[in-house]
Amino acid sequence: MRRTFAIAALAGAFFVTGYLVSISRRIERQSTIDEARQADIIVVLGAAEYNGRPSPVLRARLDHALELYRRGLAKMILTSGGAGGDPQYTEGEVGRDYLVKRGVPAEAIVLESDADSTVATVLSVAEIMRRMDLHSAILVSDGYHIFRAKRILQNEGMTVYGAPRPTVVKHNVRERWMYFRQACGYLLWRVGINV
Repeated sequence: MRRTFAIAALAGAFFVTGYLVSISRRIERQSTIDEARQADIIVVLGAAEYNGRPSPVLRARLDHALELYRRGLAKMILTSGGAGGDPQYTEGEVGRDYLVKRGVPAEAIVLESDADSTVATVLSVAEIMRRMDLHSAILVSDGYHIFRAKRILQNEGMTVYGAPRPTVVKHNVRERWMYFRQACGYLLWRVGINV
């Protein structure tokens, strides 16, 4: 009996590991593809802010969204992200303020500033899009983040084009860990655990 259980557990572990490796490879492939094209809105996923200023990662995402906006690919930008431990500022508000200072009209910016995780953010974005009768989005984030967020938004009925912020792909251990971590998050979402 123990031996049967051990074999079943080992087989299950191999299956899950193989699935995660496969998803990690799909995430890596998606991370370098810029699918940006005409859409209803550009969605910028939040990242850290420092006392009202975007972190380098958030700034790079916002700059990429600004470039897509200036190219005329969408008439609106949605900035997202909650407080992340900062009682005074949210990532979404910091993103909005950054874009307004760079010439984007305030009325062209939609704000999501309550969510505290990728899944919560994307579900909130989907709800905002439904309320505004929007059906397509250009999703801007880091490359490793696009695959999972894109699938969640597609699952909510939206047409989504991934547009990772420009970066140098390093293929190092840290980057591979980010792919694997996102694969774990994707698997958890698929089984109903939102992180």
